[in-house]
Amino acid sequence: MAKSIVSAVLEKLSSLLMIPGEIKHNFELALALEEEIGKVIAHFQDIQSVLQDAESKQVKDANVRNWLKKLKDVAYDVDDVVDEWNSEKLKSQIDKEQKGARNFPLLKKMRNSISCFTFQTILYYKIASKLSGVNEQLDSIATEKDRYKFGLEKVVEEPRRLITASFIDDEEVYGRCQETEILVNMLVGNSSSGGGLKLPVISIVGMGGIGKTTLAQLVYNHSDVECHFGKRIWICVSDPFDEIRIAKEILEAFKGESSNLVGKDNILQEIRSHVSGKKVLLVLDDVWSEDATRWEQLKTSLKHCSPGSRILITTRNEKVAIIMGTTSSNLFLLNTLSLEECWSLLSRRAYYGRTREESENLDDIGWKIADKCQGLPLAVKILGGLLRFKRTREQWQNVLDSEMWDFEEAEQDLFPPLFLSYYELPLALKQCISYCAVFPKGMILRKNELIKLWMAQDYLKGVRCEEMEIVGEEYFDELHMRSFFQDFGGGELDSGIMKYKMHDLIHDFLLVLMKTECVMLVNHDSEELKVDLSCERARYGTLFRKEAAPTESNIFRFRKLRSLLIDSSYHDTSSLRLYLPRLFDQLTCLRTLNLSNGLFRNSIEELPDEIGKLVHLRYLNLKNNKKLKELPESLCGLCNLQTLNLKWCDSLKELPCGIGKIINLRHLENDQTNLSLMAIPRGIGRLTNLQTLSLFVVKGNSDASTLGDLQNLIHLRGLLKISGLGAVCDVTEAKKAELENKKGLRTLIFDFTISKGLMSNRWQRDDGRLLEALRPPPCLEELEIWWYSSPTISANWMMGLTKLSRVSLGYCLHLKSLPPLGKLPSLESLYIGGMSRVEKVSVEFLGVEREEILAPSSSLESPSSSVIAFPSLKHLEFEFFDLEEWEDWMPLTSREEHISIMPRLCSLTINSCPKFKALPCYVLHNTSLKQLNISQSPILSERCRKETGEDWLKISHIPSIMIDSVRIQVNCSSVEEFGVLQFQPLHSSSLSSKNFLKAFSQN
Repeated sequence: MAKSIVSAVLEKLSSLLMIPGEIKHNFELALALEEEIGKVIAHFQDIQSVLQDAESKQVKDANVRNWLKKLKDVAYDVDDVVDEWNSEKLKSQIDKEQKGARNFPLLKKMRNSISCFTFQTILYYKIASKLSGVNEQLDSIATEKDRYKFGLEKVVEEPRRLITASFIDDEEVYGRCQETEILVNMLVGNSSSGGGLKLPVISIVGMGGIGKTTLAQLVYNHSDVECHFGKRIWICVSDPFDEIRIAKEILEAFKGESSNLVGKDNILQEIRSHVSGKKVLLVLDDVWSEDATRWEQLKTSLKHCSPGSRILITTRNEKVAIIMGTTSSNLFLLNTLSLEECWSLLSRRAYYGRTREESENLDDIGWKIADKCQGLPLAVKILGGLLRFKRTREQWQNVLDSEMWDFEEAEQDLFPPLFLSYYELPLALKQCISYCAVFPKGMILRKNELIKLWMAQDYLKGVRCEEMEIVGEEYFDELHMRSFFQDFGGGELDSGIMKYKMHDLIHDFLLVLMKTECVMLVNHDSEELKVDLSCERARYGTLFRKEAAPTESNIFRFRKLRSLLIDSSYHDTSSLRLYLPRLFDQLTCLRTLNLSNGLFRNSIEELPDEIGKLVHLRYLNLKNNKKLKELPESLCGLCNLQTLNLKWCDSLKELPCGIGKIINLRHLENDQTNLSLMAIPRGIGRLTNLQTLSLFVVKGNSDASTLGDLQNLIHLRGLLKISGLGAVCDVTEAKKAELENKKGLRTLIFDFTISKGLMSNRWQRDDGRLLEALRPPPCLEELEIWWYSSPTISANWMMGLTKLSRVSLGYCLHLKSLPPLGKLPSLESLYIGGMSRVEKVSVEFLGVEREEILAPSSSLESPSSSVIAFPSLKHLEFEFFDLEEWEDWMPLTSREEHISIMPRLCSLTINSCPKFKALPCYVLHNTSLKQLNISQSPILSERCRKETGEDWLKISHIPSIMIDSVRIQVNCSSVEEFGVLQFQPLHSSSLSSKNFLKAFSQN
């Protein structure tokens, strides 16, 4: 971690060697500044060359750990100074541009210029003074460095790596029966054809200590494997990947003696002759190298084995497995042990030599200790061995209550394999994973949010001028492939967002690494926070508020914090109100601040003006503060701010007028503020770095932004909802938005209401022309249109959206016919609701052209040439909310029967359609349909009634049928396989009252 920080600071310092022009005339100041910067750079460069050795020695040497702590403290301080300098320059530039745009009198312009020059001179004197103090500290650190006799980077002693062999005692292994069976079958079973590959590579992938080598040994020594392969070879590869050594060991396994051959080509030729015609199993244990060239020639020499030969590798890194030639079907991701398996392993070791009575007396604590190991076999073995020598319940309880790293045995045996995984990471990834120590143990992590937090700490500097978010994705994926993160699910209800976790022991390991940099603070039982004085210069902190009345006065002692996450799971944020001014005044080094509220209605109502003092702040999370009404203008002075999260701040009426000053803002997350937010300020168009703008509100007056202000926001991606389109009079403004040029947008929501959700009753309104002008990018995947008031949707661009997979049309109260959505080739989910004037769903809805309808369905035409409407549709929902016009879903006539309709439909919902008579035959006979849900539609419900309904025999093949909230048929296996299919549109309206809708309709 120290090396990462020093490298980052050096890179920033080198950019400051160009002394600003405004102080060059002040020769004394310019010289002093240049001299101090040069000294700092020289010190860091001298220290940087030994940091790799120092970081590897800190594991065993407390003095080295302390030296590195001092170094990191100074590096962080320098980083703060440099950031302060850059921030003030940027603010000065923004102010100059804004003042230059105004038509001030000449005298006032001169006064402004003199004032600005004076401020900058004072700033540079202050920075020179701070750097002078830093150099004094670095002098001391450099002197102390020489005592430890660190080696230069090229002669660093690497961490010890365990050499493995193929032997194993089966009686010492618990669990892994199913995994062994699967892998043995992959090697020798009927399904082991290898997918047509000449020499398939099977990989066991998992984190350190999870039991990859043990599983490989079980498989290697399995009787079926012994019988199947003519020759089995076990090689412990480790790091570096020495292809000559590996080749010689393979040769020795065949010849039974050491080889005297010299030269790589000679050795590979000999291997080729020995493997020819033989069925071989080669196990390569503990592979780390990502250099494919080291492996390719060796693998080529092995390809002359007979069919059925296999290579089995173990690795911590999925990327390594892929580089070695593993296909997805041959990738075996090893999971942790179950609690029962952990207990079996733990009890066998811990109870050795005890009587049955003694053992039973310890069972309850033992199970909890087994659970503490979180399924990691290595941890179970270590604690089991430790507990063997603990005789009393009190001693066992002490083990349960202690952290894993408090035990010398754990530090000796468990720390090294985890440290190896960390040691192998590139510098940038070390920073990223180390930051994760700040999260509470077991916390669910969301990839996109974590990337924003890394970005706020300045960890995502790409080498190819890539966007930071893209670099962050690459870093996260790399750490995931190296088993630092585990999948935790995610799905439709989470908008497809994947969730992840860290194994508890990896989290504990990171806490050990970050011991003096990361603090977890808990205020409990009205006690004052207890602070370890050695951690007062900590940089990353999490505050758990177990008490509603805060007692966190001691938190203000952590003045160097760069990240503060305040957990409000237990109590809402309203009680923080009195403490925020002091927090903002004193913790001025913060880059990340999380003030999000839990699932509480009460919250802070305003942010104090002191927020403007957090000049380094890059990430501010105010999510779920439901009583927050406004943001102070001082927030606009935070020119470094990258992420502002206002999700579910549903009392927020407006954004600060000067928001255009936050020119580094990349993510403005204002989802679910549409019922309170009145408008977007005019300056939004200057935020050309914006990638996320969840909600854009159109007000229709000169004080607020117009659609044209979206023109320069070319980097927008993900979801954009445009609300208040009913207030737009000028269609040319919609054209100016140039939505089609925003290639990163994937979801668009067009809301044709005006402020506060009320419909516009302007006679001049033409939503059809406006919708045509709002042409989206061709790569759009989801589209929603709400409160549209024209009688037809005839936007020419809609049928050209070939990637559109999800469409919602809601409360289009004047719409008389549905658009031809059946033409969309990728459409999978369709929601149609609140259509008061639609009387029938006709064949035009299928998107079939007249000539296609008239096309003969004679035997001259092949089945493959028939027309397909809605070729990809899986989920369909009609929800008319008690509106009574819709009666018919038109069936096909005899001349239209050659048309294939919705061949992949899985779920159909008909809700609140009281006059709707019957489902068409092409739905009733659809064999792909797995779920049918009918409610508040009495005529249709009666036709589909079980056993007695007129259409029952036609729908009885559907596995899951629900009528008026009663499940009348369920086929468990089919539904389990199919999953829950209730379709939910992204935008859910709360305005569903029948009378309210009729009032809108009359308007």
